[in-house]
Amino acid sequence: MTEKQTTPPAETSAKATAKEAPVQDLQSLLGDGLQPRWWQSITLWLAVLVLAAAAGGWWYWQSAKKAQAAPRYVTQPVQRGQVRLTVAANGTLQPTRSVNIGSELSGTVRRVLVDVNDVVKKGQVLVELDTTKLDAQVLRSRASVASAQARLAQAEATVKEARANLARLEEVARLSGGKVPSATELDTGRATYDRALADEAAARASVQDARAALTTDETNVTKASIRAPIDGMVLSRVVEPGNAVAASLQAVTLFTLAEDLTRLRLEVSVDEADVGAVRPGQQASFTVSAYPSRPYPARTTRVAFGSTKVDNVVTYITYLEVDNADLSLRPGMTAAATITATEKNDVLTVPNTALRFTPTSAAEGASAQGQTQKPGQGQGGGSSGSSAGQSSGGGIMGQLMPRMPRAAGQRRGGGDGAPGKGGAGQRQIWVLQDDGTPRAISVKTGITDGRVTEVESDELQPGMQVITDQLAAGARA
Repeated sequence: MTEKQTTPPAETSAKATAKEAPVQDLQSLLGDGLQPRWWQSITLWLAVLVLAAAAGGWWYWQSAKKAQAAPRYVTQPVQRGQVRLTVAANGTLQPTRSVNIGSELSGTVRRVLVDVNDVVKKGQVLVELDTTKLDAQVLRSRASVASAQARLAQAEATVKEARANLARLEEVARLSGGKVPSATELDTGRATYDRALADEAAARASVQDARAALTTDETNVTKASIRAPIDGMVLSRVVEPGNAVAASLQAVTLFTLAEDLTRLRLEVSVDEADVGAVRPGQQASFTVSAYPSRPYPARTTRVAFGSTKVDNVVTYITYLEVDNADLSLRPGMTAAATITATEKNDVLTVPNTALRFTPTSAAEGASAQGQTQKPGQGQGGGSSGSSAGQSSGGGIMGQLMPRMPRAAGQRRGGGDGAPGKGGAGQRQIWVLQDDGTPRAISVKTGITDGRVTEVESDELQPGMQVITDQLAAGARA
């Protein structure tokens, strides 16, 4: 068995005392056991952090609330550019000159010498009719002329005989001193001579009548060959060999010729509201369904004074000259034309919505001022303020309903009710200032293309933001 060595208690306490001495010296140096200062309190700093977070949240909430309560505006910049006043109209393409060719004669078609799209020259034979009956009529007319000439020869011989007999009777009466022949015989001789002269005149007239009938029949024979009256192209053909042509009071149409398809005419119907802006010589462009992406140039040549009324819509026919050198266009095509009535370059333009805009705050202020105005301060202020309030669009329906452009001569909301500057052609627009508030500017309007309008003002400069709409509080643009 082994024996355990034991340490005396005195020696153990001495060693423990020696170890605790340095620890106590370190605590005395660090000040262990002293009371901490107030700014060293952890609770205090936690409270400060909580209060700072609460203050920041309150400030953020107030800022967001204020931002949502402030009005927000939709703006567009003022630009300098081009404005074109155009007139839209629809119509059809037609040849500059077209001729309907028919037949004055009745008969059977013997030959058709041309077809659709054939180019023909003036005098070229297009159709030939059967001339059997016409040739027979010519022969009969020639026989009539010969018969009339024979009767004329007989009448001339009779005249000579009657003249000779009358001469002998008158000579005998002269030699006999009027004793022979008797007066009755002389009267009979004179009457016979006069009748012979009349028969001669009738025979001559018969000859002329027969010759006229012969000429007519010969002309009909030539008309049996129907010829082109102009140089052009065959647009339509409605006759075939063997068809019977029955000419009555109106000539039967067999062909339609177009004189020159390289030059076409566009006939459009211009509405009565736009016809005042259309003049001859204005430039235009149009498109057809066959080439929807290709605009064709044109030029107005005539604006009709006569109107056309269809379904209570009054329009005026306007003619446009079209160059069709490549023959891509065809008569009868439907075209949508745009006529440039007026064009201005390098002018200030604003959106049309800016001319219809009025800030809600200004309109409501004008309405409130009109309601609180006392009698005797002006009768126009109340009504104008009410109108401004109604047109301002303060409510949802007011924002959705369109508003017409307001003249500067009307009383404005938010002011003293005095008329605006300028007269006819004056409008008011609102621009957004650097501080986010709107400011009214009076402008003089010009032409419009339906999207932007030409304006003039000493206060307006390119790049300024004009207000076109106002958003509700808290709404996003």
